[in-house]
Amino acid sequence: MTIRATKFTPEVLLSAPRRGPAVPNSTGKLALYTVSQYSFETHSRKQAIRLLDISSGHSTELFDNPAYSEPTWVSEDEFIFVDTTSGHDAVSYLKLASAVIPGTEPHVIKSFKCSIANLKAKDIGNGTVALALTAPTSPSGDMHNVLDEKKPHSTAQVYSSLFVRHWDSYVSRHSNAVFYGALRKDEKSGRYQLQGPGLVNALAGTKLECPVPTFGGAADFDISQKGLVFLSKDPEINPAMWTKTDVYHVPLKTFAEEKPPLPQIVKTGVLQGYSGSPTFSHDGNKLAFTRMRHRQYESDKTRLLLIPDIEDLSNVQEFYKTDDGEGGWDLRPDAIVWSNDDTELYVTAEQEGRQQVFKLPSSPLDARELPRPLTTKEGSVAAITNLSKSDGRLLLTSTSLVDNSSYSILDPSSEDKVLVSSASKEGKALGLSRSQFDDFWFQGAGDYKAHALVMKPSNFDPSKKYPLAFLIHGGPQGAWGDSWSTRWNPAIFAEQGYVAVMPNPTGSTGYGQQLVDDIALDWGGRPYNDLVNCFEHIAENLPYVDTENAVALGASYGGYMINWIQGHPLGRKFKALVCHDGIFNTLGDWATEELFFVMHDMGGTPWENRDLYAKWDPSAFVGEWATPQLVIHSELDYRLPISEGLAAFNALQTRGVPSKFLMFPDENHWVLKPENSLVWHKEVLGWINKYTGLDTAGLSSDVEGLNLR
Repeated sequence: MTIRATKFTPEVLLSAPRRGPAVPNSTGKLALYTVSQYSFETHSRKQAIRLLDISSGHSTELFDNPAYSEPTWVSEDEFIFVDTTSGHDAVSYLKLASAVIPGTEPHVIKSFKCSIANLKAKDIGNGTVALALTAPTSPSGDMHNVLDEKKPHSTAQVYSSLFVRHWDSYVSRHSNAVFYGALRKDEKSGRYQLQGPGLVNALAGTKLECPVPTFGGAADFDISQKGLVFLSKDPEINPAMWTKTDVYHVPLKTFAEEKPPLPQIVKTGVLQGYSGSPTFSHDGNKLAFTRMRHRQYESDKTRLLLIPDIEDLSNVQEFYKTDDGEGGWDLRPDAIVWSNDDTELYVTAEQEGRQQVFKLPSSPLDARELPRPLTTKEGSVAAITNLSKSDGRLLLTSTSLVDNSSYSILDPSSEDKVLVSSASKEGKALGLSRSQFDDFWFQGAGDYKAHALVMKPSNFDPSKKYPLAFLIHGGPQGAWGDSWSTRWNPAIFAEQGYVAVMPNPTGSTGYGQQLVDDIALDWGGRPYNDLVNCFEHIAENLPYVDTENAVALGASYGGYMINWIQGHPLGRKFKALVCHDGIFNTLGDWATEELFFVMHDMGGTPWENRDLYAKWDPSAFVGEWATPQLVIHSELDYRLPISEGLAAFNALQTRGVPSKFLMFPDENHWVLKPENSLVWHKEVLGWINKYTGLDTAGLSSDVEGLNLR
């Protein structure tokens, strides 16, 4: 799946191979990963499981089957994986394969009448491999039987509590659960088989659910010699109004226990928000995890916590704890990996537009200095794992604004990093180079500096002037970063002939928690003024940018800000605007599903704080809307329902402002399907190029059969 492009176009972006994280075996010599690639010629996707020789960087294909996923080592040369090939008697399969004998037929360990996911396996000694996976369950606690389910005569659904719908689907009676089991090799066949009772629901008889909907996955639980830990929303409170998510421990010795012990909750005092990344030490005795303080704030700062003895859940210690409760480390730890001897922790955290790896002692008592960064400020680390049991180095999976996937080895002692493999030859195969990237700091709307990233055309000439593509990120508590994206990729705009500028204003993550917090109650205030200052900084300090020929684009909160800009003076600075899934009316945001978000950021409910909803309402300024605008929304977007996009388009049309509405009936908050994404890119680029005078050939005017009126 090798590609080489002379120009980075939407087709190249969407058809480039997409690699998953590399997962090494216990020796650190081999690694498994998946890679998928879409073809616009055949209109189909290929997916393969590949084996990477870490020393040479050479890889070989083990299986080319789009139904195969999640390769997970169970020994030095064997792995299990999920097969979603549906049949008359099964929906998915757990299979075993050899990594060193290509072409051998996989062995079926077990078939399922539902979809399984999130495989985890760990050698717990005595020839036993502990296994955990997730599956939907029926109200009885059994795995949901899709094949034998009776279809009702009516499609009606009745709800008496929230959620009614979440992200892109209506909530059903079937909740997620973690199942555990034990694998051992059969003496006669030499193949791994499930022992004892098979797979057991660790959450049976409780109201708990793991993974946590809607984006929870394998990071929501972990296994060790001492059992299972997992995350679950507090079942006694309204999940739409509160973020409170707790850690639970299920003590297990053999993973063949027929009846699981009752999950034991980990209490963390005043820390009552989201929990994350529960990770056992290698010896299974300790547990590290993260937790937020605020139970209604999804973007609160995560605190790093330790349970020194998993058999004593009452002893929970916080790293860098301070008397004022704010914490001494002003970054947000995410993924966690223990050193081989369990004396150090390696955690990822976002800092100034990059996801970096940090090192610290594994005990809060020894963590007297702040974590030390181990990675340079280039690119972002997407996944991290120990290289092997005997090698203290780490295997990283990373991306950047020019490289869609790289694997490298990091030595935590020397901080040396060696590249093993880059899917895009460090951007060269895509026609991109690191020289296109730049950044700058500008004066914010208060006593602080704000940061912006820059992407220039690959044929950039500093003596020329280029139109500006001003990209506004969503969240709003998020940030533009030096990382790859197949949805909003700055290089796509740069290769059209723009200088793309991506500001990180008030509300952005990675610059300290105060900047994150300051957007609450002030959506159209400081963030808007930061953007005004950024635009002025560009005009005064970047001579190669033509701010008289500028366009602005944004999605989600960025879409809200496009609608806000449209009604304010900054809107007149742009030739055209693009709003993807943006809020038109702040009261309309009450049709969302995760109410805790809007309640936190707007200071309560509309009946408690209606004036603030009115203050930051873009629809109140429609009388000023005048800049041509493309509006994009999708039917399955339950985060920001399509009525918001329709209302904005209605307003534009009623006012006679040149406008266009692009709708996808089968997409959610994100446009993910390759064919739809290609149309998205062509419509967006065709719209902005039309108003900046750049080439529109092959863009929106050439998308056939889409213009209904």
